[in-house]
Amino acid sequence: MTLRLFTIIFVLSFRFGFSQTQDYIPSEKNIISDTLIDGRSHLVKKITPVNDTLVKQKLEDNNHASQLDQKWLSELYSSSLYDTIYKTVRELKYDSIYYPELPTDTLKKRLLELNTKTPFNIDYNPSLESVIKNYLKNRKQSLERLMALSEYYFPMFERELDNYDIPLEVKYLAIVESALKPRAKSRVGATGLWQFMFATGKQFGLDVSSYVDERSDPIKSTEAASKYLASLYKIFGDWDLALAAYNSGPGNVTKAIRRSGGYKNYWNIRPHLPRETAGYLPAFLATMYIFEYAEEHGFKPKHPEITYIETDTIHVKQMITFDQVSELTGIKIEELQFLNPSYKLDIIPFIKGKNYTLRLPREHIGGFVNNEEKIYAFVKAEFDKREKPLPKFLKTESRIRYRVKSGDYLGKIARRYGVRVSQIKRWNGLRNNNLRIGQRLTIYPTKPVISSNKVVSKTSSNKDNSSNVKTYKVKTGDSLWSISQKFPGVSIQNIKDWNDISGTKLKPGMTLVVSKK
Repeated sequence: MTLRLFTIIFVLSFRFGFSQTQDYIPSEKNIISDTLIDGRSHLVKKITPVNDTLVKQKLEDNNHASQLDQKWLSELYSSSLYDTIYKTVRELKYDSIYYPELPTDTLKKRLLELNTKTPFNIDYNPSLESVIKNYLKNRKQSLERLMALSEYYFPMFERELDNYDIPLEVKYLAIVESALKPRAKSRVGATGLWQFMFATGKQFGLDVSSYVDERSDPIKSTEAASKYLASLYKIFGDWDLALAAYNSGPGNVTKAIRRSGGYKNYWNIRPHLPRETAGYLPAFLATMYIFEYAEEHGFKPKHPEITYIETDTIHVKQMITFDQVSELTGIKIEELQFLNPSYKLDIIPFIKGKNYTLRLPREHIGGFVNNEEKIYAFVKAEFDKREKPLPKFLKTESRIRYRVKSGDYLGKIARRYGVRVSQIKRWNGLRNNNLRIGQRLTIYPTKPVISSNKVVSKTSSNKDNSSNVKTYKVKTGDSLWSISQKFPGVSIQNIKDWNDISGTKLKPGMTLVVSKK
């Protein structure tokens, strides 16, 4: 064994097995402890007096916990998911909740039924009852929204979980972790539906770059979470403990086992776990119960506008932006962002050796594939002709300052002024799509503002500019795409906005506004 390997194993031994003085007291007076700083684990020296009597005694470790530590070390996984659950989970209270709609006897019976269907240990206890009734009483509206979202995400979760022999009920973990928000980011940097830290994500094959964060990719992150959970179950042999280790790290679980006197049931070691992990499994089990008995509790979630099975992917052959896809297909940018959450800048890169995909509703797949050559030619031509100006080189008189109102979002503002979402983000230094009411945005419009079906010019707002409107009469065989190609600089979304069209169907003889100078 080389000195380097010996040193690594020695340090890791302190990291996972002897990280606090309660677990192990060395003969040195400089005690090394495992301290959490800014969400990361650090080895810190503390000058602490040592009891001479204890030093002379042989300190025996809990054999079971020691074996678990050794298994973990052999896997050489040194990262864990810290502090990834929401404030409500970390601050769960277990006071008695008055909720007569769910008698205790009924709850006990249903939990017993659930216990027979799942490998998780779902036994009744007052703490779990308190969390379930608290959720039913205070979180019904948000749970209904989550149920609607789950209809999109759960089918893909179940497929990936099944591939790795993970209990399908683990799909409810993503609700506790991220509230089914693919771009969710915790205060310590855990990201995505399954809240992977940067290092852990890399360790399980998730690519993170300037363009892409696969921690936000629903399928790839679920596959990584499945691999991670499978490795934890291999070590602990218990799904409750595997979930606890997923949240706080296996080191904290083995320490809790030691401090409990060697117990291996989650509920028995729970008092010795970190506060957020102590509430983690109850929140997970409460969520599982409510979803499984949603109908009995009167939940009526809205169905999502699109389901996962109604979408498909295309491997991109050239860099393409969401703006361009939106123009070419008529799909709003917000929908593209929802379907493709792993692209940080709303740009799908093309990199040799990588297979980046664009997910679209199935109804748009055929049109895209059938016109790939034209689409990529359009994209290339547009990239080639872009000036890529800086705001300081634009005429100041063409600049406006827009104040964000309730109901605004970047796509809506971009369409209003004939610009791209990416341009608004670049002009204002925005790193994401979040806006706040009252926020000021700098915009360089390419078209005047439309108000009350009239064109309002920036330089003569009191003047009727209806003469600047250009129209087109729809012919048999015309489509929004073919019409937009007849008028340079006019997008499908422009035509839809100018003519108050929500779908894509046109009738011969219709008169469309196709240009507003």
